[in-house]
Amino acid sequence: MTLDRVWRLVRDPAPGRLAYSIRIAAACTTVVLVGEIWQVPDLAVPALVTLILWQQDRVTNALAGAALNILIVLLLALVYGLVRLTLDHPMGIAIIVALLSFGFFFLGSASKLKPVSYMLGLIVVYGLIAIDQVPVGEVITRALLYTDLFLAVPGAVMIVLGLLICPSPKTLLTRRIAARLRMTIDLLHYRDQPTRERAADMLRAGVKSMLSNVKMAGLEKVWSRHDLAALTQAAYASVGTLSLAEAAVRRQEAAPDDLIATLSDMAAIFESGDYPAHITRPPVPADSAALAAMASLLPGFTTPPETAAPQEKGKSGFFFPDAFTNPDHVRFAVKGTAAVMTAYFLFKILDWQGIHTMIITCFIVALPTMGEMIAKLTLRIVGALIGGAIGIAAIIGVMPHLNDITGFLVLIFVVSLFAAWIKTGDARISYAGFQIGLAFFLTDLKGYGPTTDMATARDRIVGILLGNFLTYAMFTSFWPASAYDHVGEKLRAIAKALAAQRESTTVQERLIRAASVQAALSEGERTLEYAAAEPVHMRADAQQLATFRAALDDAARLSDDLLLAHDDMDIDRRMIRLDHVAA
Repeated sequence: MTLDRVWRLVRDPAPGRLAYSIRIAAACTTVVLVGEIWQVPDLAVPALVTLILWQQDRVTNALAGAALNILIVLLLALVYGLVRLTLDHPMGIAIIVALLSFGFFFLGSASKLKPVSYMLGLIVVYGLIAIDQVPVGEVITRALLYTDLFLAVPGAVMIVLGLLICPSPKTLLTRRIAARLRMTIDLLHYRDQPTRERAADMLRAGVKSMLSNVKMAGLEKVWSRHDLAALTQAAYASVGTLSLAEAAVRRQEAAPDDLIATLSDMAAIFESGDYPAHITRPPVPADSAALAAMASLLPGFTTPPETAAPQEKGKSGFFFPDAFTNPDHVRFAVKGTAAVMTAYFLFKILDWQGIHTMIITCFIVALPTMGEMIAKLTLRIVGALIGGAIGIAAIIGVMPHLNDITGFLVLIFVVSLFAAWIKTGDARISYAGFQIGLAFFLTDLKGYGPTTDMATARDRIVGILLGNFLTYAMFTSFWPASAYDHVGEKLRAIAKALAAQRESTTVQERLIRAASVQAALSEGERTLEYAAAEPVHMRADAQQLATFRAALDDAARLSDDLLLAHDDMDIDRRMIRLDHVAA
């Protein structure tokens, strides 16, 4: 990925990105304010939990906050038992830390608890290793209180503040549909490479987030079933419309003004929170196959099918199907545990309390394949250095001039907004935003109120970098898992999704299958990016990677062409070639 591409992703004004970032920053600031009032120690942990778990809509946010508060009861019982068991037994603490680390890393790899599993592991393990820092007589009470507050404060803020400032899931859904229509217009108008890249990124997102909005909107019991069914159809149709726009650009078909005007009117209605019930098909030249297919799609844009549309079968159960048969899950847990225990023993041997952040970091940065580790290592280091530099600069240039908590909270809000802006961007850069927040919170949130302790900033940044290094060393030295091994699997999933799209018999079914193809393409492209980042000895040569890249590009074009449904356009030959490459 080039620097120009990275910069475009950093400054990409994606719909809703700024508002989402502001809400995250407001939530982190509120958590810090509550923590200052209640004298919560190590406010970096609850602030970090908020940065990670804050959701876009009010229903999901409230559910996540409620789940956090329910987990508190279980964690309190767990921490109480563990503290009583390990009190004044250093070896017992080490054994329990190892067992807990293995358990939480395994759950993070083999179950649907990811990434919450890592946060729970971080909090429980941190609570255990911090017991030496308080008087023995108070240790159990303080351990329970701190564990409670680490989750109770973010959970309460997510419920109360989230209901006040977050949009409803239906509003978020209509805005996302409008965003795809606006992107369709931009693509048909500008046709340049940056616009095509933005359109491709939006296409690869598929409909998963929009279907989640539909589900959450249903829980509100405010909207009728017909409205939700119409919006579900519109979600699929918006992806199909954008896909056909890409096909039109590739075929160099010029969009007539009537089509652009219709798309613009529809987008305006969705942006207002409503949806168009009656859409007239705009006139389009018959020789423009992609645009004609798009125009034919518009009259039924919000018309749900009379019979239930086929849905992709989701995986049921808490654990993944291969949770207890795939050795990679156990290996992942072992490597994660080794990183945590190495950090723990180094922390104890050096007797350097300030670098406890390396243990926290080990839980946060673990990734399954070497390609992901290498691809995100730069994001980790850059994010940590930026966040640490901001924290140190704040200690030197800002903290001495703060006279009350207002200025301190403004500082927290501004830096949280910057971190949240990066975090809410494309997945290729979002990790850096998380690391910025991690480094800043751990550097500047010590004790109560503004800190001027440079030693703390230095120690915690050193801890973050050590944690990154230890995790990277463990995950790339023992059982290094290659992303390249999964490329064929992803290509076969794409081929299967394309076959299902081709066999569709109705427009609605074709749109659903096309959205599934986009989701599969997203996973395939990301896996290929990770494979390309790996050392040469772990992957194929550049020519084979180029073959995979060409297969993914042609699969994307195949999905667009299958929406035209007027001839096969040599589809058989292209699908056979994709199957051959996947094998």
